[in-house]
Amino acid sequence: MEKKYKFLNIVFIVLLSACVTVNIYFPAAAVQKAADEIVEDVRKIEKKDDQKPEQKQMNLFQEIKRFVLEPKEAYAEIDIEVSTPAIRALKDSIKERFPQLKPFYDKGKIGENNIGLLEIRDVADLNLKEKADLNRLVEMENKDRKALYTEIMKANKFGSEVLPQIQKIFANSWREKSQSGWWIQNDKGEWEKKK
Repeated sequence: MEKKYKFLNIVFIVLLSACVTVNIYFPAAAVQKAADEIVEDVRKIEKKDDQKPEQKQMNLFQEIKRFVLEPKEAYAEIDIEVSTPAIRALKDSIKERFPQLKPFYDKGKIGENNIGLLEIRDVADLNLKEKADLNRLVEMENKDRKALYTEIMKANKFGSEVLPQIQKIFANSWREKSQSGWWIQNDKGEWEKKK
């Protein structure tokens, strides 16, 4: 009798595991969420919750329905580590520099490029001191951003091959969270003012 139950348990486990596939993947959505939160924090952007209560209820219902009725695949939950001392220090440095960069954004002198870095656009009407200040600020900003992307890669034990993906994800956040009228570079490399 005991052998029969062991056999049934093994059959049950095999059948259950056959129905569930575990996918371990680069968690782009989780990295995007972390990038959005970092950019919002750096630029002091308030999060807006535009969903009405009815929409929230419907979304919750859809998620529960999908989970209960369609459990065909299970994805490994991966939390993105973005609160190491190195990452916090880089984020604070970028955050402290932002008020100095903002006037240059507003005047159209700098813009967000498509690889997650800041780029100087037009310095024709700046005096020598302003040009020097801008060059120094952009150099420091890009150094910190590159270090931030690398630290996120290291903290989450990603291979170096994902660094371009992390940069691209952050580029999306920097551009999306830019103010109207600021310069952003689209994925084709063309510059346009954010609408």
